[in-house]
Amino acid sequence: MPANLQSLTTNLPNYVIIVAGGSGSRMQSSLPKQFLLLNGKPVLMHTIAAFQQAQARPGIILVLPAAYHVYWQQLIQEHSFTIPHQLVTGGETRFHSVKNGLNLITDTEALIAVQDAVRPLISPDIIDEAYRCAAEYGTAVVAVKSRDSIRQVKGGKSVSLIRDEIYLVQTPQTFKASLLRKAYEQPFDTKFTDDASVVEQYGAEIKLTEGDHSNIKITFPEDIAIAELLLSKKPQL
Repeated sequence: MPANLQSLTTNLPNYVIIVAGGSGSRMQSSLPKQFLLLNGKPVLMHTIAAFQQAQARPGIILVLPAAYHVYWQQLIQEHSFTIPHQLVTGGETRFHSVKNGLNLITDTEALIAVQDAVRPLISPDIIDEAYRCAAEYGTAVVAVKSRDSIRQVKGGKSVSLIRDEIYLVQTPQTFKASLLRKAYEQPFDTKFTDDASVVEQYGAEIKLTEGDHSNIKITFPEDIAIAELLLSKKPQL
């Protein structure tokens, strides 16, 4: 294995599966949101760059719908994008897309992060801490405490929840390869909303690592403006 795939903190091979299966429906755009420009560069390129800048230097696997493979290659040329990565075709759901990415990883002792393509502001430091935590506990899911009061609706009635016990889940979600692979051998279930839910269903305990409220997911048109403002406040590497 190339030296740059070896973790500087865990001595295990690191990988990241970046899942880019989203459409532009909620962005009121015909172009999938991972391709929208953020400070003059596609959102997806910012996300990939964050992992390339992390000390862990994972091998990068990009899962993309087949219909956009050629377009992605055009963007690579247009923006002179040179960060190495492997491209694989996405599946019917996020669950199936992650499985397709897993098929490219043969290292049984690896650490594997799964990242939303449209979280371009993820910090390299948070990425590295997630790999460290996964090496120790087998799982590491980035999350932040809720800043708002929370209510749950059941049977038509709303119930107040304890805010300090509520965490908002982000990505990356990082796991030992052996655990993640076994978890993804389970049949697909509509309850699988992210990788943590798949691994938890398999029976593993989920460890949370501290995230950042600036690690936003690009979902709505205003999110691009927010992301550009947050990027302007970050130190340039």
